[in-house]
Formats: sequence, structure tokens, C-alpha cells
Amino acid sequence: MTRKENKRSAGEIKVLMSQEEDFLRPLMKIALQEVLEAEMEEAVGVAKGERSSERLGYRSGYYQRKLITRVGTLELRVPQDRQGRFSTEVFTRYQRSEKALVSALVEMYVQGVSTRKIKAISEELCGHEFSASTVSELNKKLDQELARFAGRRLEEEYPYIILDARYEKVREAGVVQSRAVLVAIGIDWEGRRRVIGVELANRESTTSWKEFLLDLKERGLHGVRLVVSDQHEGLRRAVAEVLSEAAWQRCYVHFLRNALDYLPRKNADDCLLELRWLYDRRDVNEARADLKGWLEKWSSKYSKLCAWAEENIEATWTFYRLPRAHHKHMKSTNMLERLNQEVKRRTHVIRIFPNESSCLRLIRALASERDDEWFDGACYLNMEALREQSKIQLPLAA
Repeated sequence: MTRKENKRSAGEIKVLMSQEEDFLRPLMKIALQEVLEAEMEEAVGVAKGERSSERLGYRSGYYQRKLITRVGTLELRVPQDRQGRFSTEVFTRYQRSEKALVSALVEMYVQGVSTRKIKAISEELCGHEFSASTVSELNKKLDQELARFAGRRLEEEYPYIILDARYEKVREAGVVQSRAVLVAIGIDWEGRRRVIGVELANRESTTSWKEFLLDLKERGLHGVRLVVSDQHEGLRRAVAEVLSEAAWQRCYVHFLRNALDYLPRKNADDCLLELRWLYDRRDVNEARADLKGWLEKWSSKYSKLCAWAEENIEATWTFYRLPRAHHKHMKSTNMLERLNQEVKRRTHVIRIFPNESSCLRLIRALASERDDEWFDGACYLNMEALREQSKIQLPLAA
């Protein structure tokens, strides 16, 4: 089956960029329109205008549908089929996080805490003004959906979990304060990544992390073998108390960043690079042998760094207990860092949330969206190696 070419050429795109002051809107419209056409083509089995004995259905024109995005309101032509069976995921998936973003911005205007800039942004995003009742209804529907996501039962075992936190600014009683966003990602025995927890806390403390982990256990979290996180003391104590059966892996990326505190600012030698190489060894014995050589080489020049590294580096080598194929993925919190970067990119538009509920709403919407992508996507890890290892070895935390 041949596909009728429907893509804009590079020249046409350049013309759009030069002629349109807001060129992102027409480009976004082109991209989404092509997604709709591709979905219809897959549904009916043939491209538009083609004949084939493998046809699964027939097209039946279009209907207009508006989609509110961060670049404005887009007018899309949604294809439909004669049987009325065609359904697109463009609107349901795309607008979950978009609704959260729009409602957070509009809340600022409705509650009277916005600036002219925030009002201009919200009107540009929405294409028109929202009334307080419209915003309330929008938030009510979205909150119900996100509450189901956040409180769902964790039926599967999650042998690996990654924990991290980031901070957002929230206005409470007229005062802007920082709130910690606690996030947990789990990897199940099928090797799939899932966002299993997203909560707000006043700050990162032993108490807040303990409550967060206890809530996960109440929802069914079990079978945890390895926890990956940074060195935060409150988090460490909470993990040791609530998930005592699990081993703890200190993120090696955070460890190397902490090592910079013991080096001159304008350091130009290979000391830190050689320390980084210790995380690419085949096993922990090889890493320990190379650490001995590293200490002998650099102890005279950087005595404080070497003493600190020798005392703390073992906690960053827990990943060596895992199957070698898992080393690259489970020695750091990079997977969760990438999710946090996406959250930051979206929350940066708002800067200060009008309240905690609007902050949690947007972040959970983004997390839910990413969870859907991971669930529908390819498996992240092959867990057969861990299953085989578990048959012949003691638990990781032993």
C-alpha cells in the first residue's frame, strides 16, 4: 500500500516561519492534522483516494473541532468514517495536561492574584476568557480523573523504585512559599516504568518521606528490592524504616556533583573523570581495585576529596549487585530527573501557583501523561536476568 504524501516541505515551513509572527501555531496545526490523517488511514486500512481489497472501512468527510494548546486555539478537521467507529486519541491524551496548565493560569486571574503578564498568557493560551464557573467545572472533572490515578492500587510488584523531589513556588495566605514535590517511579517484573506516586510536602524531611512511602505501601507497594535516590538524610532514614527489606543505591551522578565541593573551582585535571570511570567496571571487586589505584594517585594532591570518596563511595556501588545489563539504568536517578525536567519546563510558565491544589493538579497530569506513554511503549528493562539471579543469590539487601 502506498501512502499519499501529505507532509509540508522544508521550504513551505520556512515560508510559514517568515510570514507568521506566531509561526508555532500553524506548525502545530499541521503536525496534529497529519496525526489525525494517519490515524484515519490506519483505521480504514488505505490511504485517502486509494483502492484496495484490504480496505477496512470508508471515510465520510470531516467535522470541525477546537483544541486549546499553549500556542493558542487550533481549528482542526477531524476525519470520520461511515460506520462511526473511528476515534482519535489526540484530544484525550493531549488535553489532559493542557487542561491542567490552562486551569492553573486562569485560576490566577479568577482569584485576583495574577499580574498583567499572567493575564496575557492565559488569554493567549485559551483564545478567550474563562468564567469562574467554567474553571471550577473544568477543575472538578480533571481532579476526579487525577485522584483515581494518584490513589490507584499497586497490584504488581516493583523490584526497583526511584525516588526524588523538586520544589515549586506556591502562594498560601498571600505568602509565596516553596513546596516539595515528591515523586516515585517503579519498574515492575515486566520491565515497564510506572509513575507510582506524586505528592506535595512542606519540605523534604524524614516525616514527609515516611508518610509518602507508607501511603505507597497502603496502596499495595510490595516486593521492593532496590531503592535509588540521592543522599538526602530524611529520605535515607525513611527508606531504611519503611522499606527495610530493600537495598539502597546512592545516585552516582549526585555523588560526583558532591565531589566538586572538595575540588578547586578551576580544576582542570582528570581526577573527577577517573573517578567517574569506576562506575563502568564489570563488578564491584574490579571497581574496588581501581579505587585503590585512584586513591594512591590523587591522595597527595586532593587529600580531602580522597578521604571523603573512600568513606562514601560504597553506597554508590550497590548497583553492582544487579545483573550487569541493569547497571547502566539503575545506578542513578537520571530517569526521574528527565521527568522532572519536563515538569519544570511546563511549570516555569506559571512560576508561582495560586494554591497547592493547582500545583498538584498540573504535576499529576504531566505524570499521568508520561505514565501512559511508558505503559504503551516498549519495556525499559529485561527482567529475566534478575529472575535468574534471584534463584541463586540472597536478597539484595543482605
